Amino acid sequence: MFEHCSLCFRVRMIAALKRLHLQETVVLDDDTDTMVGLVGRRVIPILVKDDGQPMLESMDMVKYIEGRGEAVLTGPERPEVAAWADTFPSRTAPLTMPRYPLLGLPEFATVAALDHYTLRKRKTVGDFVELRANTRTYLSELMPSLEALDRLIENPLAVNGTLSLDDIRVLPLLRSAAVVKGLRFPGKVRDYFESMMSRIGYPPLPAV
Repeated sequence: MFEHCSLCFRVRMIAALKRLHLQETVVLDDDTDTMVGLVGRRVIPILVKDDGQPMLESMDMVKYIEGRGEAVLTGPERPEVAAWADTFPSRTAPLTMPRYPLLGLPEFATVAALDHYTLRKRKTVGDFVELRANTRTYLSELMPSLEALDRLIENPLAVNGTLSLDDIRVLPLLRSAAVVKGLRFPGKVRDYFESMMSRIGYPPLPAV
């Protein structure tokens, strides 16, 4: 896993909700060999089951963990929440990607790993310094999406009133967005984020 990875956090989140222990291994951003050795390609997250078999696809991992013991994701899903979660990452990328390297995260613990990430993501989103300089613009463009989510949230402890897969979709994206210092979540979004993070026992990432 990577500490900053929202797909990885989906898996960590369901394990926390079910009070199940995951042995978490953070790999360096440039450690492609470990990923390829496990599953034949560069991909994160990877869940290695107790029998040694690796799993891919974060939602498959979530459903696998959810299937162990009593279910916790018993609530309904709403297509409008899933649609929101599909579009949100592209709107946060110019804000979050240039900030992850500043957070002192373990996947960037070496100069080579940090350079590897920077070169990869620069091709996707552009120059990090320039992106951070335009933070105010990107924040203003992001607010309508957060306000749309604010209208969708039914309860601070479950986006649809009862825990569901929609919570697994939404909370990790908010955790990523919260790395942007100066971002103000609307009221219901803030209450949901703080309540859910407290519920699963994870502190937010640092904000810069």
